[in-house]
Amino acid sequence: MKQFLSSFSNKLNSRYSFPLEGRFTLALKSFTNRENQIFFTAMGVLVGTTIVLLIAVNNIYIVKVPATGGTLVEGVINTPAHINPLLATSEVGTEADRDISSLVYSGLLRRNAENGFIPDLAESYSVSKDGLVYTFVLKPKLEWHDGKKITADDIVFTIKTAQDGRMKSPKRANWDGVLVEKVDELTVRFTLKKPYAPFLENATMGILPEHVWKTIDYNRFDTNKYNREPIGSGPYKFDGLETTTKDGDEIPISYTLKSFGSFALGEPYIDTIKFVFFRSEEALAQAVRTGSIGAINSISPQNAKKLAEDGFRIEHTPLPRVLAVFFNQDEQAFFSDPSVRKALTLAVDKQAIIDSALAGYGVPLDSPLPPGTSGYESVDDTYTRAEALVSARKLLEKADWKFSSTTNSWTKKVKKETQTLRFDLATSEAVELKTVANELKDAWAELGVGVKVTVYATGDLKETIVRPRKFDALFFGQVIGLGGDPYAFWHSSQRLDPNLNIASYANTKVDKILDSARTEIDPEKRVKLYQSFNNEIKKDAPAIFMYAPEFLYVLPKDVQGVSISAITTPSERFLNVWTWYIDTDNVWKIFARTK
Repeated sequence: MKQFLSSFSNKLNSRYSFPLEGRFTLALKSFTNRENQIFFTAMGVLVGTTIVLLIAVNNIYIVKVPATGGTLVEGVINTPAHINPLLATSEVGTEADRDISSLVYSGLLRRNAENGFIPDLAESYSVSKDGLVYTFVLKPKLEWHDGKKITADDIVFTIKTAQDGRMKSPKRANWDGVLVEKVDELTVRFTLKKPYAPFLENATMGILPEHVWKTIDYNRFDTNKYNREPIGSGPYKFDGLETTTKDGDEIPISYTLKSFGSFALGEPYIDTIKFVFFRSEEALAQAVRTGSIGAINSISPQNAKKLAEDGFRIEHTPLPRVLAVFFNQDEQAFFSDPSVRKALTLAVDKQAIIDSALAGYGVPLDSPLPPGTSGYESVDDTYTRAEALVSARKLLEKADWKFSSTTNSWTKKVKKETQTLRFDLATSEAVELKTVANELKDAWAELGVGVKVTVYATGDLKETIVRPRKFDALFFGQVIGLGGDPYAFWHSSQRLDPNLNIASYANTKVDKILDSARTEIDPEKRVKLYQSFNNEIKKDAPAIFMYAPEFLYVLPKDVQGVSISAITTPSERFLNVWTWYIDTDNVWKIFARTK
């Protein structure tokens, strides 16, 4: 047998031997040195060209794709106290609450970059023809961070808790009069008393786990440990808290969150997000310069400009807010004269003020609807500064106002009384608002109108000036929201405290438009209604609409996939956080997948 195998092997080798072992070797040996050099050079070129071609072909079909991993470290002013979607407020100083809540909790829906909504916990939803009934069906097999199952009971529990007056939730007003019912384990139904077009915005509110919160008495609702160590269903889950002790109290220094593999929209790419807490913006800016943190949100325009000049990445987008000067006709009689209001508007160079006070980070407005809202129209200003002042003076002269170059003031005889065009402008102590108020003062001085700027602490301004309407003119901000419903700010029914029509504006035509827009479900028809609203407001000029501020976000250059174009509040920068990534892999296109 051994003899047979040996014989067979020899025959096979002799029949299928590689040329290099035979004639090819003899051929090489017969080459001269010169021929050998030429041959091996040619072979080297051939091999090199083949490698280059293979690499080129590979590169054609290879793409970079997001990979799991990496850590994002964010700096935030102040420390969290209520990481809870029902308790996190919009007040200054609660930024950490809102930021962490937006990562830990999920709603039925989530806003997307196109100012619409995508399903989050919900798999689908439907709206009745009359706009009164909204039915949501949950995705199957949803989990909380602790592994428990998410059901319709959690939705019902959360909404009823928000509606409970004992909880004092800032979300209560959004759910007032809404009936919530469990249809089955995965279906929940909301019934409204009357149609309300922006209702879907409510469905983005974070949902609480009933099994965690149902045994907690309402007296301890805002003080129990789950406000510091939350359990939600959002893209990131609580992983750790670092604290320090001061005067016997534990004060958070940092929060660490880890990606949640069972998140309804897919596991996030970035593995860890860490929040480090600071007491001042100056400390934040210094920390990002030294590299101890990578990201800062809601930074001032001045600091953003300095960081941008130093090469740091600044993402920015207009917020749906309106900064405006509101005239109080009840306090100053001459504000009832439309010529005065329009002349004061013409005298203001909005873009120049934005460039000076906001380092260019703002969008000029001439209506109460900011960018991103239904009916928004960009400013089309063709006046030069000199032309605008000339037009303003002509308006005043036509309305019988007389200018004295000696006193640099305008006066008008009304019955037996002589009115002088001079007034007080109230505003907040916030640096931006103080700066802009003084820019306004200078602009009106050039027209010959005397203005005194009075600055108040934010709390005092609201309680002693805004609520009782005790001001001549007020430089103040309104948060419209991307739903774009200005009803609360301009409907005549909202004129009295504690409502938000601080200009005490009343126009029956505007009231009818706003009533119709609130119940109009068709988006195109709603846009037309708000355009009509804009036109009426422009005719009346009850305020000077100055600008929409921009959200400013300092972000590491290696963080990709970020989209902040559809945010209402800074915490909404995390709307698509599960698609952000730091690390990447190279794969062939046919194997690439995106979220």
